[in-house]
Amino acid sequence: MATSFFCSDCGFETTKWSGKCPNCGSWDTLKDSGKLSSKKGLNTLLPSHPNPERIIDLQKVDISRACTNIAEFDLVLGGGIVSGMVVLIGGEPGIGKSTLMLQLSQWMGDASKKVLYCSGEESVEQIQHRSERLKIVSNNVWLLCTNDTDHIIDMINTNKPDIVIIDSIQSISLAALDSIPGSVNQLRESCNRLIRNAKQMNIPMFMVGHVTKEGMVAGPKIIEHMVDTVLYFEGELRNQYKILRAVKNRFGSTNEIGLFEMTSNGLIQVTNPNNIFMTHESQQIGTAIGCVLEGTRSFVVEVQSLATASNYGTPQRVVVGLDQKRLAMLLAVLEKNLALYLRSSDVFINLTGGIKTIDPGLDLPILAAILSSLKDQALPENSIFIGEVGLNGEIRPVPQLESRVNEAMKLGYEKIYISAFAKYKAKTKVIKLKDIKHLYSIFD
Repeated sequence: MATSFFCSDCGFETTKWSGKCPNCGSWDTLKDSGKLSSKKGLNTLLPSHPNPERIIDLQKVDISRACTNIAEFDLVLGGGIVSGMVVLIGGEPGIGKSTLMLQLSQWMGDASKKVLYCSGEESVEQIQHRSERLKIVSNNVWLLCTNDTDHIIDMINTNKPDIVIIDSIQSISLAALDSIPGSVNQLRESCNRLIRNAKQMNIPMFMVGHVTKEGMVAGPKIIEHMVDTVLYFEGELRNQYKILRAVKNRFGSTNEIGLFEMTSNGLIQVTNPNNIFMTHESQQIGTAIGCVLEGTRSFVVEVQSLATASNYGTPQRVVVGLDQKRLAMLLAVLEKNLALYLRSSDVFINLTGGIKTIDPGLDLPILAAILSSLKDQALPENSIFIGEVGLNGEIRPVPQLESRVNEAMKLGYEKIYISAFAKYKAKTKVIKLKDIKHLYSIFD
């Protein structure tokens, strides 16, 4: 068998090594795939070759879902766990991936589902200690500590569980491959066999994946293409609130997020997100309230801004939870359209609660917060800003404005600033919609 090389970033395959990947241009990412020392088990799970069928002749099959009774988790998956689906979950070390998976085994055990939890990183004693803290008491949860992929597949075939959890995919390996666990070839072949097994037996499988320093799942990108769903567990390590986000989902939307709070007894779903994304004090200088859209839900968030004279030659532009380039563009809009000189000012932007978003509907509250800090003047009380800002300073409408306005009304905001170009009329006189066309109308 000829030696081949795989790019650990994009999964590109070539028979010749080079310092730079010919496909994605990354340096020092081509890794030796290794060689098979045995062909044992390679074809044991291969199905018979099917014949082509016309799409219009295919019979409709309803997708059945198993619910975990944890609304935030089910929402991210698209409504529940589908039989035979393979889910890859990634996140920073210590973020709570193993905690979430161990709690998932308890949730499914409570639903009378047999769970096989396979750990290749921790010993039985370590998992037993954590299970006591997390109160894992279901009789339907089974533990298997091994690093052998073939042994895991044998146990799945023997015990026939209703759900399988692999923690983690980088820690298991095949004895038939002359490479270490976590290498490109081990990851690719182990994932391939596990996915074939899950599809053949129609068993849902969750695989925990390590991440690189860039925050992406370690290993070749092809792993994310092989699985059905890719979830990322996000949040600051020192922040108790965590966000579960879907970046790929063949059985649901990728726009939904799940919110959890990390406690001493494990993860607890957050039923009222607005309590963590904003404070309930009076309007402060440099603070504006906005509304972001994540999937089918709207969240009211607090945008904090600080603009101060720079003590260094190059002013700082620091953002937390937002895109750095988006802030640079918005500051350029301020300078151009309001004749403000910001080249000697440090600008800091923070979204409270640890949320991260790219929703353009936060453009208006960001600029409102910056103007409030520059003018040293608080924005009107009980006000919320919803709108996208164009390069000429005009306020543009945002998608699903009605959902955002309804969320603001629910929380008692009386002054809602929206684009004058938005086709929305208030259905109640309790609130006051303030239509604005340009930035200079914010403090009018």
